[in-house]
Amino acid sequence: MADTKALIVALSGCSSSGKTTLARLLRDIFPSTFILHEDDFYRPETELPMKDGLLDWDCAEAIDIPAMAEALSYIRQHASFPPTLDSKEDQNSVGKCPVSSTTISALKSKVSSHLSSTHPLSAATIRLCLLDGFLLYPPSMAAIKPHLDVKVFLRASYERAKARREARDGYVTLEGFWADPPGYVDKIVWPNYVAEHSWMFEDGDVEGKYKADVLEQETIRVPDGGPLDGDMDTILAWLVDLILQELDKHA
Repeated sequence: MADTKALIVALSGCSSSGKTTLARLLRDIFPSTFILHEDDFYRPETELPMKDGLLDWDCAEAIDIPAMAEALSYIRQHASFPPTLDSKEDQNSVGKCPVSSTTISALKSKVSSHLSSTHPLSAATIRLCLLDGFLLYPPSMAAIKPHLDVKVFLRASYERAKARREARDGYVTLEGFWADPPGYVDKIVWPNYVAEHSWMFEDGDVEGKYKADVLEQETIRVPDGGPLDGDMDTILAWLVDLILQELDKHA
């Protein structure tokens, strides 16, 4: 694939904001598309930091950032998934799909009709890589910033994020399986999310308004209106349009 280029689209946001669900849907909608999951770069449990007596999976120190940057560099050079990376994230369930089958079918048809045989995506001269991660844009992740072509941020209210996260069975890990202990969202997940992302919001309120100047400076895209708990059908349609626009720039 020496002549093939990669377009890396990052999808970030708080835990349970719909990133993985949307990434999997976009992979089904767009041809020549694959997903790189930040969760596949967790360090072994023995190397994870502790916070309030609990293992902290939701911080930059839990991620092997150099390995993640190396994987993105490989994708940039080869437009393919790193062969040495064993992805476990796709083994994790994200629950019932919140997007209607009607919307999915309509978007598949839209993309199919948009992509002519000479379009870079159809002609296999460009491949779409979706990077799904809970922590991608803060200063703590500066090493991966040069590798991101498009940066999208999704969010959810504390109530929705907590309900979704606590409804999950758990996660496949290097060591086997992890299930959040009681109180994990309140002690670890939400405080860490706020600490890493408050710089993006007015008065540091992650449930309030975005700082428009920060989004512009960092070239971070958010769904129209920056909804707190946005409709997933609407967000998916917005993402499809955004990606088509970006792909067309390479046509």
